[in-house]
Amino acid sequence: MFRRSARECQGPSVLRTQSCRIPACSAVIITFVDRIPPEALLAEYPESTRAVADALRALVARAQPDVLDAVRPGWCLLGYDVPNGRRTAYFAWIMPEVPHVHLGFVHGVFLHDPDRTLHGNARLARWVTFRSVDEIQPAPLETLVREGARVARLTRAERVLRMLDPDMGPGSPS
Repeated sequence: MFRRSARECQGPSVLRTQSCRIPACSAVIITFVDRIPPEALLAEYPESTRAVADALRALVARAQPDVLDAVRPGWCLLGYDVPNGRRTAYFAWIMPEVPHVHLGFVHGVFLHDPDRTLHGNARLARWVTFRSVDEIQPAPLETLVREGARVARLTRAERVLRMLDPDMGPGSPS
């Protein structure tokens, strides 16, 4: 999983990536091919934050079984990709923060969201924020996850056409 340097590990330390803290060994060298387990990302957060993140992880895996997850340490989040031909398409993330956890969608502006559960003012991304496991409503969120994966698999031109076509604009199902 992690590659260790030739020198011996000198006790626990923390790998710092911006404001993200991932438990590591001082002798660990992380490269782009190494995978950091989601538990390592979540280890530094309070139990309540971990519980919400774990519930959202299970929801995403249930809604989109072919999902590929990976810790993105530079962003301090757990990113989700779906297979798209010979490539993958990044479509969602779970971002833990101390008071809450975000479930976000890269192309959220294009998602069909009649209940207006998605929030945010980023150019394309939208997200839902949870402070406790009780706030998570599986049915509508699973629908958003499936829709997010579907929209991520569209080409850029297909997403633009959705914006231009009044019947297929942002928030309209295809």
